[in-house]
Amino acid sequence: MENLWSDDDAKAAIARHAAKGINEDLALRVYTTRLLGGEPRLVLHGGGNTSVKTRMADITGAQVDVLCVKGSGWDMGTIEAPGLPAVRLGPLGELKGLQALSDEDMVNVQRTNLLDSKAPNPSVETLLHAFLPHKFIDHTHSNAVLSLTDQPDGEALAADVFGKRAALVPYVMPGFALAKKTDEIARAHPDAEGLVLLKHGIFSMGATAEEAYVRMIDLVTLAEKRLAKETRKIFAGATLPKEIASVAEVTPILRGLLSLPAKDGGREATQRFVFEFRTGPEILAYVGGKDIARYSQQGPVTPDHAIRTKGVPLIAPAPEAGKLDVFATEAKAALDAYVADYHAYFARHNAKQMPPKTELDPIPRVVLVPGLGLFGIGNSSKDAKIAADLAETTVAVVADAERLGRYECIPEPDIFDIEYWSLEQAKLGAAAEKPLARRIVVVTGGGSGIGAATAAAFAREGAEVVVLDRDVSKVRGFAIACDVTDPKSVRAAFDKIAATYGGVDIVVSNAGAAWQGKIGDVDEAVLRQSFELNFWAHQSVAQNAVRIMKAQGLGGCLLFNASKQAVNPGADFGPYGLPKAATLFLSRQYALDYGAEGIRSNAVNADRIRSGLLTDDMIAQRSKARGLSEADYMGGNLLGLEVTADDVAQAFVSLAKAAKTTGAVITVDGGNIAAALR
Repeated sequence: MENLWSDDDAKAAIARHAAKGINEDLALRVYTTRLLGGEPRLVLHGGGNTSVKTRMADITGAQVDVLCVKGSGWDMGTIEAPGLPAVRLGPLGELKGLQALSDEDMVNVQRTNLLDSKAPNPSVETLLHAFLPHKFIDHTHSNAVLSLTDQPDGEALAADVFGKRAALVPYVMPGFALAKKTDEIARAHPDAEGLVLLKHGIFSMGATAEEAYVRMIDLVTLAEKRLAKETRKIFAGATLPKEIASVAEVTPILRGLLSLPAKDGGREATQRFVFEFRTGPEILAYVGGKDIARYSQQGPVTPDHAIRTKGVPLIAPAPEAGKLDVFATEAKAALDAYVADYHAYFARHNAKQMPPKTELDPIPRVVLVPGLGLFGIGNSSKDAKIAADLAETTVAVVADAERLGRYECIPEPDIFDIEYWSLEQAKLGAAAEKPLARRIVVVTGGGSGIGAATAAAFAREGAEVVVLDRDVSKVRGFAIACDVTDPKSVRAAFDKIAATYGGVDIVVSNAGAAWQGKIGDVDEAVLRQSFELNFWAHQSVAQNAVRIMKAQGLGGCLLFNASKQAVNPGADFGPYGLPKAATLFLSRQYALDYGAEGIRSNAVNADRIRSGLLTDDMIAQRSKARGLSEADYMGGNLLGLEVTADDVAQAFVSLAKAAKTTGAVITVDGGNIAAALR
């Protein structure tokens, strides 16, 4: 493990924080916390914590002893000073004399002693930091330390590796009991540089920020060197099909199976999930091992992971190319068994709870697919990435543990206690989901104009949005360069979306361009070019969307930008209006053919929207063709108002939310009776 301490960087951190009125102790605490948090082999996604004991002024101006400790939910890699709330140290130290303290009382006493009532909740391990006498304390979930201690003889191995440099603490659930136990062991080993919490993580302590940090690096390095001595082969391979199906083929099937059915039986209200795929040589060896049912089902490498990944992953069957129906059947059977096991696991341990817990959903948050890789599952792309990161860490830790001996984590009752611990669940947050959360939305022509406005509108509603456009250089977020007139390009783009997020729920087929000319004079090549983009591209996009939606079995929503020209043609605009009219009826045909599968299809009939299609030059031309001023042309509707791209975007969003509307056309033009539909 590399020591990244820099005297120059430390001095710069002190100066930067001093300009904000922050003392040197807290400045260095932020600096080394970030050093630790930037190393994924030490901590991931809010894991770990750090503290410093210092003095700060209270509201009266009096200097008081405080513990600045990482706030719950803050990430060590990006932490700032507000992420280390100051808690009065004296009252915390007085708790050491208690024999017991409930979690609720612990949180209450910590919050009531905050110098700033608006600060985040101090870490669940605040009392552990408070009880230890050292000024700076660091805590990580080092991969190497976990591989060493997640063993049947982990205590003996740790004692051999660390000797007197680190005292060993048996597994105790975080909170008051662990704080008491750690204090007892630390007092018995006053010269220890660190504390190894068996099957949990490691603490290092020091009189300075540098000393505590360097001790962490040195202790972890000892564990890494011990593991490096082991070279035995692991994960003997199971027999797999000669040809494995692609990620894009597998993910929609899994996503459909894992989605929770709606209470009213409808498809649109189904609780869906977002996927994150990972693979590589080590992952493939892990998921393809013949003993996967043993080592992957032991439990999390550190208790902190349980709230993100559940206790164990789902093991899916190996997907053979050309036999996806077999994969779907076997995957469903595996999921059914997983869900039944989860219900039994909950019932087994909830019977001992006072008061009883409420069961969480039984859906796995990690899926292992032999021959392919692993998937992180989450309510959002961010959550899915976190689950995948933790799953990758699990692979690395278990691999090293198996080279050394035999992977073994905390017992199942302890896993349950962590998974259902209210203080850990609070890390996940209780914010209400936005209306289109968990939905994967594709917007073609999303780089500008109506498409860009539509992509932004769906993102505001909580959806995971993918933009398809020929030019994605200015698009923020996930975008794929795609020529929608090229069926191969469209197919590849939708496969990439399925492989990236797991599937597709809503597609806004918006890309288009306007060609002009009298229909009797127009060159055939121009008309065919317009049909390629303004009709055939819509068909190609819709076909690929339906292909994935059918594999998911979750219904879906197709939305087409049909244009007012489809029903109320303008002079010299036939090359544009004709394919748009075909697209309008294409929308209705999809509604007719796929309504029974829960796939809705609707269109928006918009007019005179400033965009890359209706440019200033075209506005001038169309105004002249109608004998109007540009202002009168743009506001030439019953309301006398110019309609914007945002207005059209809101129409698309409204149709996406209209779970029982299909075959409809919404007119967004400020009022034009000639273009009005039912």
